[in-house]
Amino acid sequence: MELKDILSKCDHTLLAQTATWDEIRTICDDGMKYGCASVCIPASYVKQAAQYVEGKLPICTVIGFPNGYDTTAAKCFMASDAVENGAEEVDMVINIGWVKDKKWEDLLSEIKAVKEACRGKLLKVIIETCFLTDEEKVKMCQIVTASGADYIKTSTGFGGGGATREDVALFAKHIGPDVKIKAAGGIANIQDAEDFINLGASRLGTSRIVKAVKAMEG
Repeated sequence: MELKDILSKCDHTLLAQTATWDEIRTICDDGMKYGCASVCIPASYVKQAAQYVEGKLPICTVIGFPNGYDTTAAKCFMASDAVENGAEEVDMVINIGWVKDKKWEDLLSEIKAVKEACRGKLLKVIIETCFLTDEEKVKMCQIVTASGADYIKTSTGFGGGGATREDVALFAKHIGPDVKIKAAGGIANIQDAEDFINLGASRLGTSRIVKAVKAMEG
């Protein structure tokens, strides 16, 4: 697989609590230079980043992040606000406690509401696989499929575990034909990236692939 094909599937990511505008600008510069799918950045930088890239690169942000237990109304406001500020893509975290309580209808309703708040922009649903059983993951594949969301995503990268090959393979088996997969968290190198793509991931949430390419150039 060619490097440019891998890079074109990367959401080049910086979500550290300490992220500064200089660091975000560098992420944007790298995202444009290397042809990444998007940059995934904190919501507070979306407007500035969207103005900075001038349409050359989609801006992605996260809502209900990283714990997912905000109210549905709060998540909908965050999604709407992000889109208004120039986000082309929104990655939301589900309410993991609701999964444990088997509140399937509430989960479905929330994802549908956030999708509506995205006003036609891409919605990726983070289910935080490290906290779920395989049975719960399969159920979430079904709910995300029914919701009309665009992607199911493995992880925040803040939950104690990231994407695994097993989880991406499980997603690929149980999602509907209109849902894509984003693997995120712990994608350490180009081989990892290639493996996840071969297993069915259309997007990768990582900063390390661009870093690896830059190191090869240096």
